[in-house]
Amino acid sequence: MEKELSKPTLSPIVLWIMIVGSGLVVANNYYNQPLLSLMAKDFNVSKSKISTIAMLTQIGYAFGLLFIIPLGDLLKRKRMILFDFVFIIIGLLGMYFAPSVTWLFPLSFLIGFSSVIPQIFVPMAAELALPEKKTQAVGMVMSGLLVGILLSRVFSGFIGEYLGWREVYLIGAVLMFILWFAIYFFLPEVPPNYKGTYKGLMKSIIGLVKNEPKLRLASFRGATAFAAFSAFWTTLVFHLEEAPFFVSSDIAGAFGLIGAVGALAAALVGKLNGYFSTSKIIFYSIVTMLIAWGFFYQFGFTYWGLIIGVILIDLGLQAMHVSNQTIIFSLNAKASNRINTVYMTSYFIGGSLGTFLAAILWEKYQWNGVIGVGIFFTLLCLLSHLLFDKKD
Repeated sequence: MEKELSKPTLSPIVLWIMIVGSGLVVANNYYNQPLLSLMAKDFNVSKSKISTIAMLTQIGYAFGLLFIIPLGDLLKRKRMILFDFVFIIIGLLGMYFAPSVTWLFPLSFLIGFSSVIPQIFVPMAAELALPEKKTQAVGMVMSGLLVGILLSRVFSGFIGEYLGWREVYLIGAVLMFILWFAIYFFLPEVPPNYKGTYKGLMKSIIGLVKNEPKLRLASFRGATAFAAFSAFWTTLVFHLEEAPFFVSSDIAGAFGLIGAVGALAAALVGKLNGYFSTSKIIFYSIVTMLIAWGFFYQFGFTYWGLIIGVILIDLGLQAMHVSNQTIIFSLNAKASNRINTVYMTSYFIGGSLGTFLAAILWEKYQWNGVIGVGIFFTLLCLLSHLLFDKKD
């Protein structure tokens, strides 16, 4: 009873630190996408080589999700978060001072690996909130996360074009430094809720993969869909540099605002559950992504074609992502952090694979190569859903 009474609560200032913090931290993973062309020119390297930066950031994020996020069940979370921020700041400052392109690769991995804090904030908000406000708190933190992803491309594209790509990372480091102090002074400490060893914790994750077919299917759908999505966003800046556009990183970044239309529309998915099953919503979401690739193929050399495609691909991915999470979080409430670890790790491994293949095929086949990657992964996603959803 005494422990229950002494449990910290989610005050408005703590909630807003989590909302803003989620957006600012996750943005670190997406700054590089509109900046790749500027980096390639600065270091005089090929576009396929510089795209490795985006791929390594996503791989780093996947590894961070796998090895860091489960620690939220094992360690005191505030102390863990503050320690992690040191590595985020080191990674961002390293990008600013990097003397050669070789340095950018391990630093990009480090940024991705350490910038997983939002995935700690989400379950933390749920734990600290009053029962009647839990859904609202989680939704607000997730909204901060989504806004951070979308606006990061706009911010980095604009700053990169007018101040330089290095300055994007310097500003990012300053923001992380300010956020560190806000967390230090205001975020309450939350004790661990898992009694056992780290080895035991990781073994339990393997058990979840083996015993939960719905988790396996959702993870595969998420991985293939995000692979297609990442293939598009990584190479968009290269595509816009070519004829007939001939525009710079600021325009490529501005497409993040257009994507917000589709992504935020996906927030209405919950209201569709009364009319369609989750399986049907996922099916229509994947079909929406396929239609987006149709627009990219047929009208990808026009602004209006790209705009419609961006809205559709963001809408399709986010709607499916929300539906996937609805499924997996209903499986085992006591293991929600670890279930999220499995799903999100798969998600970003898929994203890194899509980035890698799109960069290679861009060098050989330009835009048509990217289209091929996107359609392949989207069809793979659709096929897995059609074959295995009913069985699960």
